[in-house]
Amino acid sequence: MLARGRRVLELEAAGIAALAPRLGDDFARACQTLLQCRGRVIVSGIGKSGHVARKIAATFASTGTPAFFVHPAEASHGDLGMVTRDDVFLALSNSGNTEELMAIVPLIKRMGAALILMTGNVESPLAQLADIHLDARVEHEACPLNLAPTTSTTAALALGDALAVALLEARGFSETDFARSHPGGMLGRRLLTRVSDVMRAGPAIPRVTENASLTEALLEITRKRMGMTLVVTATNPDQLLGIFTDGDLRRLLERLTDLGSIQIDSVMTRAPRTLRSDALAVEALRCMDERQITQLAVVDDHRVVGALHLHDLLAAKIA
Repeated sequence: MLARGRRVLELEAAGIAALAPRLGDDFARACQTLLQCRGRVIVSGIGKSGHVARKIAATFASTGTPAFFVHPAEASHGDLGMVTRDDVFLALSNSGNTEELMAIVPLIKRMGAALILMTGNVESPLAQLADIHLDARVEHEACPLNLAPTTSTTAALALGDALAVALLEARGFSETDFARSHPGGMLGRRLLTRVSDVMRAGPAIPRVTENASLTEALLEITRKRMGMTLVVTATNPDQLLGIFTDGDLRRLLERLTDLGSIQIDSVMTRAPRTLRSDALAVEALRCMDERQITQLAVVDDHRVVGALHLHDLLAAKIA
């Protein structure tokens, strides 16, 4: 079993490797046709090719090329109405003679949509009907009977990825673009979430004035449960002067015992690190990691607008 498993991987790797030198003008034309598509890319196939077609359509859609999957049998019973002359129809068939595709491909050509066929047989009927043919043939399936679609489906999937990535680069598709189509994923959260989305604002911001006592500052830290308080001017509660954290308190206790007469402005950290509210939340996380801190003041145009704790980033699944 171990030997067979290794042999399968070797055969499929060889099948993919053989595709690279065969890419040429047809691949470039397919990319240009897909790039210039004014409608949608419609990907179709049946059986195992259908499963691969679904994945290719999903990869296109998530990387900047609007696409969807249409089942060829359903297309013959009404779903062909999803195809317009402005679309590009990409069909997969290892044999190049799939009956369900043969039934609809002439109609799609008559409609005027561009037709790209990915097959394993350059002499097949479907290959001859294609505006552009992509050669996805493999020498041998990984199945020892040379029957079950294995190497052929892997090769078709890889060729679909090659198209999607070539288009991605041609469009200048960025990480931010990717995040917009993946808002529920980790990358989406990291690239789309701003500090303003997760910070604490208004009455939730811990703050005391510069003339407050240390005791008053500790009460504010306890009330707001952020492990710190901002220190602002007595005349303007939005003007930041400094910060006092529970870490500062521990260090203070190491050298002083009588804390009752201490004023907060004498022990606070002046000019603390701040971030703007429109900064990415992941930037706040990076700042905390670099400085080994767990809290940040959020300041826009010299005005305190929020406070941020590492726990807020954890709750938003940024960390």
